[in-house]
Amino acid sequence: MTNPILAAAGSGTSLVGIDWAMIAIYFGLLLGVAWWVVRKNKDTTTDYFLAGRNLSWWIVGASIFASNIGSEHIVGLAGSGAKDGVALAHYELHAWCLLVLAWVFVPFYARSLVFTMPEFLERRFCTKSRYVLSIVSLITFVVSKIAVGIFAGGVVFGTLLPELHLNLGFCHLDSFWIGSILVIVLTGLYTIIGGMRAVAYNDAVQVVILIIGSATLTLYGLDKLGGWSELRRICGTEMFNLWKPLIPAGMEGTWAPVKEPTRIAWYFNTNFPWLGMAICAPVIGLWYWCTDQYIVQRALGAPNETIARRGSIFAAFLKLFPVYLFIIPGLICFALAKSGKVPALQEIFYGPNADPNAAQGAFPLLVQHLLPPGLRGLVVAGLLSALMGSLAGVFNACSTLFTVDIYEKLRPKATQHELVRMGRIATGVMVVIAMAWIPVIKGAHGLYNYLQAIQGYLAPPIFVVFFFGVFWKRLNAQGCFWAMVVGFVVGVFRMVVDTPGTLDPKFVYETGSFLWIVNNINFQYFSILITIISAIVMVGVSYATAAPDYTKIQGLTYGTATDADRAKTSASWHAVDLVASIVVLVFIIGAYLYFRS
Repeated sequence: MTNPILAAAGSGTSLVGIDWAMIAIYFGLLLGVAWWVVRKNKDTTTDYFLAGRNLSWWIVGASIFASNIGSEHIVGLAGSGAKDGVALAHYELHAWCLLVLAWVFVPFYARSLVFTMPEFLERRFCTKSRYVLSIVSLITFVVSKIAVGIFAGGVVFGTLLPELHLNLGFCHLDSFWIGSILVIVLTGLYTIIGGMRAVAYNDAVQVVILIIGSATLTLYGLDKLGGWSELRRICGTEMFNLWKPLIPAGMEGTWAPVKEPTRIAWYFNTNFPWLGMAICAPVIGLWYWCTDQYIVQRALGAPNETIARRGSIFAAFLKLFPVYLFIIPGLICFALAKSGKVPALQEIFYGPNADPNAAQGAFPLLVQHLLPPGLRGLVVAGLLSALMGSLAGVFNACSTLFTVDIYEKLRPKATQHELVRMGRIATGVMVVIAMAWIPVIKGAHGLYNYLQAIQGYLAPPIFVVFFFGVFWKRLNAQGCFWAMVVGFVVGVFRMVVDTPGTLDPKFVYETGSFLWIVNNINFQYFSILITIISAIVMVGVSYATAAPDYTKIQGLTYGTATDADRAKTSASWHAVDLVASIVVLVFIIGAYLYFRS
């Protein structure tokens, strides 16, 4: 299968000596940070999995942001910008979800001193719930975050270094394979050796490089185009409208519950109905930012509530950047191609052999055809840093979940040294699994969009049990367990129904049949359905069984928090935290007001 992003790239300019020098400097920084971290490491689970609970607020915030922004995020958002304008800025403006983490969940996580989200669920409900969430989280990380991250890394290398090949005699590796293997091995190596501390501190370095590189591309593109006003003129009001693209053509004024049978799309589709965006998107956002081990583990590495909250607020501020550093470059690529100011881009988008999927390669296309030597290397380093930060976060989260939630339960007498060793082994296994995924990811049709939809099917029950569990003390262990089981079964059922069409684009269910209806309901509406089902099951089962022992969940819900708990939380924040949160909200509201027409 020919990847559309690779096809869109054309023959552009390859990296030259100074570009490689910039990339070498980047890897030199990572090596230096990793070596410094290794020298500070202690052979304890707290140090290896949570950096000794001693991360500063800016490291917490930078690491949260770096874990979220992978290469697939950059490539996907820029592609969406080139095709649909600023429509997907909605997801980036969910920075407010991090404020919910900061002000609502951090106090509960901090006072419980847990290592993982499943562990918190066990303390609030029961051990069975912990096992269910641990296993589901591990599977989700492997089949979604690792897979999509590798795919994006291979795309970046395949686009920017198409001539890179390696013949080993028994096999031939193209640039996709070389890039994927290289990044997986390097990321896995520093994660295995340094643990959470290496991940977090390298994330801080990577965020700086990523922001500088992406900002350079945005500013350079605007200068080439003739400024912001010229960008708005060429793109028109439609592409600068956050609201109209949410309604599919011909479906204005409707809820658009069933989409045309073109399979699910996440980044490259304007089929985002308003009700889905209003309900489903926040559910997924709150699950991801407030309850996902992949993200929250950084806040757990803070020494106290104050630092964890401040780090989460800082991450919310950083989360505002993608709109301007990743989506806007997509619009710039479209405008440069449409105006003819970069002939190579015009040829790719509008020439005789124009690729209809060229928009999907907007970011690497700009890097390839717009930036001069040196700057090109800086932005490539930024892309690599995004990929490595995201993958390192997944490796570390998987390692923590397996070791703390499964291995330590099976081996309660294991020493700290044995647990750290198992953590390193688990990370190594994740690296091997990631490499085994490469041929599947490279060859499967539509895998990228399909994997992005997975979170819409698996997030709702997790969202329900955490949010309902914290705000509603009457809900019990039985309600939590069955809400997750039923919710996950419904979500997996939808994933199974979607799979044939993902593997074979010619496969279509009989029109009007039950499976056809399930397959063609907009994924956001199906996600809302799973949320409703999970909530009903949790509340119904809880009230049909005995109330929980409130003394055992003291401090884990608002209704069971003691006066001492409330006083400690009140003393943990300061005026600067409140002002910073208000500033983030002002920026979000400002973006919604600006991108309205």
